[in-house]
Amino acid sequence: MADYAIGDLQGCFEPLERLLERVAFDPARDRLWFVGDLVNRGPDSLACLRFVKSLGDRAVTVLGNHDLHLVCVAEGVEKRRSRDTLDDVLAAPDRDELITWLRHRPLMHVEGDMALVHAGLLPEWSIAKARALASEVEAALRAPSYRALLERMYGDKPDRWSDKLEGLDRLRVIINAMTRLRVLDDEGAMVLKFKGEPGDVHEAWTPWFDMPGRKSRDHTIICGHWSALGLRVEAGLASLDSGCVWGRSLTAFRLQDRAVFAVRCPESGGRED
Repeated sequence: MADYAIGDLQGCFEPLERLLERVAFDPARDRLWFVGDLVNRGPDSLACLRFVKSLGDRAVTVLGNHDLHLVCVAEGVEKRRSRDTLDDVLAAPDRDELITWLRHRPLMHVEGDMALVHAGLLPEWSIAKARALASEVEAALRAPSYRALLERMYGDKPDRWSDKLEGLDRLRVIINAMTRLRVLDDEGAMVLKFKGEPGDVHEAWTPWFDMPGRKSRDHTIICGHWSALGLRVEAGLASLDSGCVWGRSLTAFRLQDRAVFAVRCPESGGRED
């Protein structure tokens, strides 16, 4: 049995098929962990959603920012963007079933010393704390009143954590950290506007995983989201967005021995977001 974590698909289904063939994936014995952003910018969002859903408990996927965007568009609380490639999902006969399934995915998944999240974690959060906070968002997304969260989910403020935060402000900070975070400033605030390469980081900004005193260092964090960072595997970190939708590669990381596998991807016109 093997567990493979896979970087951002963003609607790139054909490279996923080739990657799974490369690792000889067997759903009878193996499992897949997806870092989120199953959809958008690539050509086959519908195929990606249907496939991951069909795997049942043989797959774990956490919510990414593009996944949440799809839910919001499908629910009519967010407008489509010019670069969206979500029409196949929105027109599908099983659209409602897929959107409901997606809305019920976790924001974070933890097993043993491995933690799966789309973007990152704030330095104040231990893994136990982060998992508890993720469960607050998950409960709100699964509640009958979930649209109240979707309608006010977007925004860059508050930009830092406080245990005193309540209501939608509290949930927005958790969502932004786990689905949008790349860097923080020298006061610990999220710089959510930054989407560039590590070499472009302002001298007063720090990648979230390099923050001093980060309380989640006792786990290996498996994430994606930052395609300009590229593949980065080191002690305590496996950042797997290797830019498939940009025409670079799709990467799998085997949890048992930290082996890395990759296939080349065709250019899909994607951009960092």
